[in-house]
Amino acid sequence: MRIDGRKNEQIRQVNIIRNYNKYAEGSVLIESGNTRVICTASIEDKVPIFLKGKGEGWITCEYSMIPRATQIRKIRDAVRGKIDGRTMEIQRLIGRSLRSVVDMKALGEKTIWIDCDVIQADGGTRTTSITGAFIALVDAVNSLHKKKSFKVYPIRNFVSAISVGIVNGDKMLDLCYQEDSNASVDMNIVMTDEEEYIEIQGTGEKNPFSKKDFNELLELAEKGIKNVISIQKGVLKNDCLWIGTGEEIG
Repeated sequence: MRIDGRKNEQIRQVNIIRNYNKYAEGSVLIESGNTRVICTASIEDKVPIFLKGKGEGWITCEYSMIPRATQIRKIRDAVRGKIDGRTMEIQRLIGRSLRSVVDMKALGEKTIWIDCDVIQADGGTRTTSITGAFIALVDAVNSLHKKKSFKVYPIRNFVSAISVGIVNGDKMLDLCYQEDSNASVDMNIVMTDEEEYIEIQGTGEKNPFSKKDFNELLELAEKGIKNVISIQKGVLKNDCLWIGTGEEIG
């Protein structure tokens, strides 16, 4: 049994509250164990300069932790005067993950800003952010549909992410902070509902790991992501019926 009583192949309890923010076109509070993230999706009727006139949209992300999301207070980036490398890496990962499942031409010349703010961190903040941000994205896209329907629905697939690792010789799914900090191998996997990989981040923190270990961790992550996507579908219910159809909306 693990620190929180889970089996090695068991994800943490996931709770998702939609429409958490009054003003954003899409927003959720997502809890994965003791990790909690507020994800919002905001729509702008413009695109970056490099996309102007191309008839394509864009999705980008900002990620941050509030100062007491962690056990020791973290100084705000605004006070430090720069974004740290970890924050930059994570927000780029979230943006890439969401863009990979969206038809930018179908979206049209609009930018969707994804903001992921960690209010409590206990491991898996980047993976939890991707899972929650996708639901906020769906709600934002559906808010556009209510105003003027798309010719083709822009979101092609579900996307979610989860962590896996080897801790004290055991392969574990969805690591909490204490497990992650003691892992000899640590991986973050991003996948679609069609079992396609978007990103694999894997590190031998203490020792190299074998191809057999790698494959077994991927299989473990796949099981976990299927579980989380099932939760996403349950939360969205009838609001996700057009995802992946590629059909015109009437």
